[in-house]
Amino acid sequence: MTEFKGIYPAIITPMTSDGGLNEAAFREVIEFNIQAGVHGFWVAGGTGESILLDDEENMRIAEIASDQSRGRINNIMHVGAATTARAARLAEHAAGTGVEAICCVPPFFYRQSDEAIVEHYRIVGAAADLPLFVYNLPQSTGVEVTPDLMQKIQDGVPQLRGLKHSALTFAYVRAFANMGLSCLIGNSMLMLPALTIGATGCVDGPPNMAPELWVEIWNAYTAGDMARAEAAQEKATRVTEMVRAYGLHATVKAVLSERLGIDCGSPRAPGRPLTDAQRSDVLRKAAELGLTRVAVAQPGD
Repeated sequence: MTEFKGIYPAIITPMTSDGGLNEAAFREVIEFNIQAGVHGFWVAGGTGESILLDDEENMRIAEIASDQSRGRINNIMHVGAATTARAARLAEHAAGTGVEAICCVPPFFYRQSDEAIVEHYRIVGAAADLPLFVYNLPQSTGVEVTPDLMQKIQDGVPQLRGLKHSALTFAYVRAFANMGLSCLIGNSMLMLPALTIGATGCVDGPPNMAPELWVEIWNAYTAGDMARAEAAQEKATRVTEMVRAYGLHATVKAVLSERLGIDCGSPRAPGRPLTDAQRSDVLRKAAELGLTRVAVAQPGD
């Protein structure tokens, strides 16, 4: 699979009651999304809390994602880290698990020159030699990858394939598309308008608890049925609004736990779980939006 198009949920990292990785629940969430028709996953990104996990946990996540998916979708594994050496080590490991691509935030905390950012991506890209996606999330990293900086990365990193564009500069979508990059919009409320100006798909957290809603946007849009696509985007937007009102990690985990009949746990500290009252409100609103219990069959069942 060489194209990176469609809906790529930024998948959660389910946790056990003692705060460890819940491998069984992770597989359930992956399978639920695959059966809903997603085209791939953005693994261990912001929604996956990768910055709060140690390297061994992130490596195990890559192994599970690849094993559970079995080549049915594209896994884009996040390998971003505070140092180039760590990011390159995670990239090399990810390539060995069989994921289809890697993604990486730019160096963060200490402000780096454009040349240092390009060199960071060059080393990380070479370590995996897989399609590489830049993770443009300036709200968290303090670094915005503009079209000018992206051109420098494109010139210096042969593995570059595209980016997740989560910056507020929506108009850059068109610029990135004109550079021949696969631009995945990072705001699930803007999936449809982004597609109309050159985005190839969407990556965000809310879709992994309600993948069918965003798959419907994609299917309607690619079929040329804009009225249906607009209706689907409106419904999906209401889901994202609910998530933003209560908090990403806790809300998505609570809804997935209810829909799949499993325990996805709480956000890792310092993240906080929903209060009992908040959880009750979230699950009530999710039910009103049609996000009810589903049955997920494991491969081979």
